[in-house]
Amino acid sequence: MKKYLMAIVSVIGLAAAISFLLSTRPITAQAQQAQAQPAQPEQPTAVFDAEGKLKRPTGYRAWVFVGAPLTPNALQLGGKANFPEYHHVYIEKKNVEAYLKTGEFPEGTVMVKELTRVLDPTFPDGSRTEPSGRGYFNGEYNGMDVTVKDSKRFAETNKWGFFNFGHHAWPLEETAKEASVSECAGCHIANVAKTDMTWIQFYPLLRDKKHVSGSQLK
Repeated sequence: MKKYLMAIVSVIGLAAAISFLLSTRPITAQAQQAQAQPAQPEQPTAVFDAEGKLKRPTGYRAWVFVGAPLTPNALQLGGKANFPEYHHVYIEKKNVEAYLKTGEFPEGTVMVKELTRVLDPTFPDGSRTEPSGRGYFNGEYNGMDVTVKDSKRFAETNKWGFFNFGHHAWPLEETAKEASVSECAGCHIANVAKTDMTWIQFYPLLRDKKHVSGSQLK
């Protein structure tokens, strides 16, 4: 029994010695070089080409979905809306969290508004009946608009730039030039300049901050 205990003690001691040697061994040149490397700057989400056109964002469907306003044609005077599709709005989680803390979006924020048509209307008001009831339902993808916050680049339009990658079925344009003030920015300046150029009132996740904290987005 004594020999058995001595063997256990020896094994434990050997393991401890090996662990100590591993933790105190000199750092290799390769490891030192890796530690000395400066942190790589984060790639901006908004990427512009040499002509200043915005490249169409990718991966946005994994961002935070904040809402989907809808103004169907059939509910408008004259039967035609400026934006008759659902507006599925996506924002990166880090920028949503920043807004919830400060009430403003940080520099570099990108908002993607992916459009979908109303699914095959069967009533004059553009609605249809499904098992859940009569209403409006998502149909075909039908375009994309993108906004980018950059105080220097878009100083003349209250810090935000607006881009249209097409209001039609896929495929969409790969790049887009900045939209004119009359197309987009003017309406935002006139109506939502005080809420960082964003229609916060349409997005409960951003509007009702008392119900949402950054931790709930994780």
